[in-house]
Amino acid sequence: MDAEAGAAAAQQLPWRQHYRNLLLLAYQSFGVVYGDLSTSPLYVYKSTFSGRLRQYQDEQTVYGVLSLIFWTFTLVPLLKYVIIVLSADDNGEGGPFALYSLLCRHAKLSLIPNQQAADEELSTYYRDGFAAQHESSPWLRRFLEKHKIVKTGLLVVVLCAASMVIGDGVLTPAISVLSSMSGLQVRATGLQERSVVLLSCIVLVGLFSLQHRGTQKVAFMFAPIVIIWLFCIGGIGLYNIVHWNPNIYQAISPYYIVKFFRTTGTDGWIALGGILLSMTGSEAMFADLGHFTSASVRLAFITIIYPCLILQYMGQAAFLSKNMFHTRTSFYDSIPGPVFWPVFVVATLAAVVGSQAVISATFSIVKQCHALGCFPRVKIVHTSRWIHGQIYIPEINWILMVLCVAVTVAFGDTTLIGNAYGIACMTVMLVTTFLMSFIIIFVWQKNIIFALLFLLFFGSIETVYLSSSLMKVHQGGWVPLVLAFIFMSVMFVWHYGTKKKYQFDLQNKVSMRSILSLGPNLGIVRVPGIGLIYTELVTGVPAIFTHFVTNLPAFHEVLVFLCVKSVPVPYVQPDERYLVGRIGPKAYRMYRCIVRYGYKDVQRDDENFENMLVMSIARFIMMEAEDVSSSASYDIANEGRMAVIRTTDDAGTPLGMRDLGGLAESISTTRSSKSESLRSLQSSYEQESPSAGRRRRVRFELPNEDAMDQQVKDELLALVEAKHAGAAYIMGHSYIKARRSSNFVKKFAIDVAYSFLRKNCRGPSVSLHIPHISLIEVGMIYYV
Repeated sequence: MDAEAGAAAAQQLPWRQHYRNLLLLAYQSFGVVYGDLSTSPLYVYKSTFSGRLRQYQDEQTVYGVLSLIFWTFTLVPLLKYVIIVLSADDNGEGGPFALYSLLCRHAKLSLIPNQQAADEELSTYYRDGFAAQHESSPWLRRFLEKHKIVKTGLLVVVLCAASMVIGDGVLTPAISVLSSMSGLQVRATGLQERSVVLLSCIVLVGLFSLQHRGTQKVAFMFAPIVIIWLFCIGGIGLYNIVHWNPNIYQAISPYYIVKFFRTTGTDGWIALGGILLSMTGSEAMFADLGHFTSASVRLAFITIIYPCLILQYMGQAAFLSKNMFHTRTSFYDSIPGPVFWPVFVVATLAAVVGSQAVISATFSIVKQCHALGCFPRVKIVHTSRWIHGQIYIPEINWILMVLCVAVTVAFGDTTLIGNAYGIACMTVMLVTTFLMSFIIIFVWQKNIIFALLFLLFFGSIETVYLSSSLMKVHQGGWVPLVLAFIFMSVMFVWHYGTKKKYQFDLQNKVSMRSILSLGPNLGIVRVPGIGLIYTELVTGVPAIFTHFVTNLPAFHEVLVFLCVKSVPVPYVQPDERYLVGRIGPKAYRMYRCIVRYGYKDVQRDDENFENMLVMSIARFIMMEAEDVSSSASYDIANEGRMAVIRTTDDAGTPLGMRDLGGLAESISTTRSSKSESLRSLQSSYEQESPSAGRRRRVRFELPNEDAMDQQVKDELLALVEAKHAGAAYIMGHSYIKARRSSNFVKKFAIDVAYSFLRKNCRGPSVSLHIPHISLIEVGMIYYV
């Protein structure tokens, strides 16, 4: 019996751990996901009754507005996002780019140029249960894959959503902080609008100034604030229902929506621009999914978020039904006097939490755009060792701060900012609905009827709300449109220039036959060391190589053509990151290494990169020797064959690695092939650069194995000696010019816009964390 009881307890333990983790993640999600959504009651009723709806200040109008809020909040955040969209995650990641990534892989709609068939073998490439033979609408897939204009249009739609998310990063802090600060005017009646705006700007500057510290503790620090805030507003809402109008629950009936539009007509339709603010922040549930699970986000929403917010909206409506002339400050006026100041403090903190969540999401979306080649190179700082994906981008942070303060000072009114905010949020939601209809067909492999029903039902709701918001373009709604146009222009110009540069490299790459005709020494002097030649090509030899050796006929004993590229998956497992192959016969000592990153991966300053690269090449040499099918003689038909090299498995490691511990004597032995002056320069550089000084120094050793083939041993020995002699990084310093025959638009895009972005963004060597002491740049002019 004791044994059976022990077995039963052992079976229950994983379930207990599962539920414990689920509750912990649900608790953390309040601090990251729901800050924006939970602060909407601060400004929804004020924005709704700010226009012509003031003419209809009666109880029936309040009932109609509450009914619209209830059904909007039920159908979009609850039904669309919590029940349906959260199931469309990309290996745990959410947001418009996650949906686009899924479509690019399952329907081949990607415009990223250097993709390979080997990328489809990644463990995270296809969704679990996906089977190409079970496709429901193959004709639609063939149509989309055939027409390039459709792929471009889809990318433009996704970039539009990304631009609007960046606009959210400007507008959310402004409207949240300004709304919370406006509560001061309820008690301090003599406080002027200018003072409220000034206090809001001080809070905003402080918020953005603290971003560099990172948000690794955001979940634990902010979750209690949001939970206290939710229980506060839920309790206040319940109090107002009981105290002012216990019959307010009747407004749930859709009958009041029909009656509302019969009475208000066009004025009621325009007022939808304020009602939609009740669901702003819903997209964050999906966009911030990567740090949590869909089950934890659903649990938090259904158990606490939904009931507390519904109670608050009903409570405010109950208060307004008896106090119609308090619409401008309805939230703070409805708070019972004894608890006003505690609730005001919590409201201010909750507004800061909501702003923090959107700022972090903006950093994430810019990182994803950069990974897909649609945003200029920026500095990306990984702020947490434990929470993957927590990043900080200084350039974007300061741009957001300037724009946010400018919007706050220029408008100074939450109604005008709310008009702009509504357009940005509804555009992102509509794009998500559009992309989800394709996900239902190509990823979930359901009948096209289900996709059309989803698109028509939710698309029609969101289109009505968006059309109402667009009527307020002249009342602040122009802000997100202008911001979206600017950011989309930057993204599209950068993507266009990058694609043209890649096409030039592809068309001008060196043929293998010309390389083979030069012989093992390539017609140049081979010097000790490893030459790492960075290129975006996954096949062939780039023109930068011939350009270099033409001007300086000498190169390193071991050549590695290195391609660091992004693939349309969120994360690439470490054991699938490196692809290694050979260029030419073995005597040429030329290799190709492709390092793959997902769109959510952060390329850290890996101190061990050179060592990992050498070890990967060594393992490839051993794998090639063990492959009986590979011929000893070189066959040009096999050119381009690559092997995935596992980096975390120590079994079968061909080389020994001894840590030198940073001793000066050991360092000098590893740099023995360099001159005294160069070693002195290296030493001074490492003293001035902390990151270089911390690099791990190792010495590779070839084990004495008699069973090893002599040819393999010689190749490994040459690799080890080249590593000890030192590595040099060779990159192209390209100048891209439009051809003289190009039209004016192309010349402006390449010669002016793209050139300006290249000169004012971070250099590729900085983005790839290449040590300057080992960098060689080769100047080239690209006429595209």
